[in-house]
Amino acid sequence: MRFGFTEEQQRFRADVRRALRSAEVRAAVADATPADGVEPDQRPLYRLLGKLGLLAVHWPAEYGGSGRPFTDAAIVAEELVRADVPDTLHVNTIQIIGQFLLMAGSTEQKRRHLPALASGERFGSVLYTEPDAGSDLGALRTVAEPDGDGYRITGTKVFSLKTRFVDLGLCAARTTPGAGKYQGISLFLVDMNAPGVTVTVIPSVNDEQFHHVELDGVAVSGDDLIGARDQGWPLLNQALAIERTGLDYHLKAEHWLDAALEALVDQAPDAPHDAHLERIGRWDGALLADHALAWEVITGLAHDRVDEVAAAVAKYHSSELAQDIAAWAADIPSPRQRADRTRAAVILDSAGREAPGLTLSAGTSEVMLQIMAAAFDSIGQEKR
Repeated sequence: MRFGFTEEQQRFRADVRRALRSAEVRAAVADATPADGVEPDQRPLYRLLGKLGLLAVHWPAEYGGSGRPFTDAAIVAEELVRADVPDTLHVNTIQIIGQFLLMAGSTEQKRRHLPALASGERFGSVLYTEPDAGSDLGALRTVAEPDGDGYRITGTKVFSLKTRFVDLGLCAARTTPGAGKYQGISLFLVDMNAPGVTVTVIPSVNDEQFHHVELDGVAVSGDDLIGARDQGWPLLNQALAIERTGLDYHLKAEHWLDAALEALVDQAPDAPHDAHLERIGRWDGALLADHALAWEVITGLAHDRVDEVAAAVAKYHSSELAQDIAAWAADIPSPRQRADRTRAAVILDSAGREAPGLTLSAGTSEVMLQIMAAAFDSIGQEKR
């Protein structure tokens, strides 16, 4: 655990910031920013970031990366959000699916998929959640039936983001139905353009649209199975822990607090804003603690340690904090700022629609508390 950055990390952060300030990147960010309820295609922006080598800096060069430390990837993630780059494609493609393939994929799977993900030519989405299987993925019903040397996957997945723009899905399915709630589950890579895949939009108030994915006998080869058949549950827990660093939620919280401060200053530049000072100070302190929790998980991953409990703590704290900040900031933009659609007003308006789902996605707060409680109970039993 550490609470500061080295000189090399600070130099690297400065280099990333310079790259993201270029006119070409700023124009691409503007084109990729949602407006008036329309979700733009953000892939051109990510292809540009791929050309700049900013998508997967920690991956080995043979897989399209720069071979930098894993912690540098977190620095890039921070700077992307601070530069207003929409983060979902990066989170899903690089931080979740790509990182999971690095840790659990075969050499052939890495060679086949990672370079295109690192360059921004291909993108991925997570296909875990089902209509009756949310945080408790042991209830999933999607099945993968043997078919020659491969499988055919049939089932329904819901609430995935950016799915109509992606090429690859990381899908959980039952390969041995009836084996037990947490047994007989496998993980597959699914070609989202394959016959039998149907993606439709789920209406919502979010700027980013959720999707409903029907898998109707979708053929996958044996090479698309990650790990051993029926051994997907431990891998799934590992994948979820990778997803729960808390950094992405922390960055949303930071972004939204900054927007609230911008709105306050714009309303009355010379006013002390005494009514908000105590709350702002508390939010700032909570953000510092939140950042430390996220980096504890990140530092562990940098040393090939997947700590499910630390990840649950980070995810719980960061998603609850971001949600609370968005609720507090909802009334800060003035009617004039809303009418003029100032940058701060647009950000906070979007935050109000996105925030309610943060304590549901990647595992509900209740499930995170359950993971923590089970760990403390286990420690208590060992001491008795």
